[in-house]
Amino acid sequence: MADFDLILTGGTIVNADSMVRADLAVRDGLVAAIGHDLGTAREVVDVAGKLIMPGGIDSHVHLAQGSPFREPHGPKVVMADGFESGTRSAAFGGNTMVMPFCLQQHGQTMREALAAYHALAEGNCYTDTSFHLIVTDPTPALLGQELPALVEEGYSSFKVFMTYEGMALADRQILELLDVARRHNALVMIHAENDDAIRFLTDKLEREGRVAPVYHGASRPIPVEREATHRAVSLAEIVDTKIMIVHVSNRPAMEEIERAQARGLTVLAETCPQYLVLTEQDMARAGMEGAKYVCSPPPRDTASQEAMWEGIEQGIFSVFSSDHCPFRYADVEGKLVPEGRDSFRHVPNGIPGIATRGPILFSEGVSKGRIDPMRFVALTSTNHSRIYGLYPRKGVLAPGADADIAVWDPSQRRTIRHADLFDGCDYSPYEGMEVTGWPVSTLLRGQFVVRDGALVGQRGAGRYIARPMA
Repeated sequence: MADFDLILTGGTIVNADSMVRADLAVRDGLVAAIGHDLGTAREVVDVAGKLIMPGGIDSHVHLAQGSPFREPHGPKVVMADGFESGTRSAAFGGNTMVMPFCLQQHGQTMREALAAYHALAEGNCYTDTSFHLIVTDPTPALLGQELPALVEEGYSSFKVFMTYEGMALADRQILELLDVARRHNALVMIHAENDDAIRFLTDKLEREGRVAPVYHGASRPIPVEREATHRAVSLAEIVDTKIMIVHVSNRPAMEEIERAQARGLTVLAETCPQYLVLTEQDMARAGMEGAKYVCSPPPRDTASQEAMWEGIEQGIFSVFSSDHCPFRYADVEGKLVPEGRDSFRHVPNGIPGIATRGPILFSEGVSKGRIDPMRFVALTSTNHSRIYGLYPRKGVLAPGADADIAVWDPSQRRTIRHADLFDGCDYSPYEGMEVTGWPVSTLLRGQFVVRDGALVGQRGAGRYIARPMA
């Protein structure tokens, strides 16, 4: 009888704190051994010259095709990815777990919302999943009873919006939610943009006839994000609890976070690929092409890109996520919704990127010498696992951990093409970008989902993972 189910041999194992040439053995879905001359296996795969990394964990994605997730996009808009296509694309990007959002509608209990989202995910996922809870209607019953019970069940992270009509919470409501999180050891993720300022600027731009997609950026300038980031930090300081500021796009907002961290506050931060390689000029492309790049916060300028790299290199950012929020371009239920031609305010807000998150960071970061492979693993997997209550089950390759593995060819040169991403969208905002470094195989609990660039895994193999905080 073979000692193991699988041995990956000849590669370099990369964790957030180490790199070592060694073989890795899998038994019963777990990492069983790391070393040399490990014994026999039912299958031995030679991965010489490759990097063996923990599977990516993307902790900021929106997957909800056919779901109640309509706001803030409106009833005429449909998201391009459900759980099947979204997790399939994630696996092609070297990911073994994604963390979508469960959106509470007004008048709906969170358990009702969760039942709907679990029904959509059940039996459809190629990767593991776990939900964050978007709170839009913080009733006394939700705050006092429902959320504390759900945290105990492993729903230990909440998201709040400081903008979007029907979703933005007032400061008092945010304080109350932060207090629940503090008392029950949950984490609040905050979308930090000043809603009143955005609505004021949007109305002004429309009166002036400046309605093309490029003016989306002008409606959400850097001070809108900086002010809200400062306010979010202040609210968390008042309650004395930890927060995560998501999708940071510019230096002034980052500096608010850096100052908070220097004062000893637990203010975590995330940035995304669009803030490293896109700029506001992409939204100025001819006709409605700019709509492909409309997301919030919007892409900024090259100085902001450099600031985001500084934050990555200096450790201000703990995690690197995609904020995958996909809408088809050539679709009247997507980016070309008819009202969007009248004003940027109606263009669905979000871009796809679940498969390209890792390749962009690897190419621009590791291949260009900005970060090393260990830092790459921390930003794309290990830190997500630690922050969101998954460690040491996920985010590390060590005996006893889930054998969630991404095999990377660090020298493979690719041109990003939407046709290779296998999502439900019809474009990539990174189309034509040249990258060096690509995930060639992805394994979930020791089973290949993607092998040598081909889908071999089964839909439904992904599980839902509860995350009770320690």
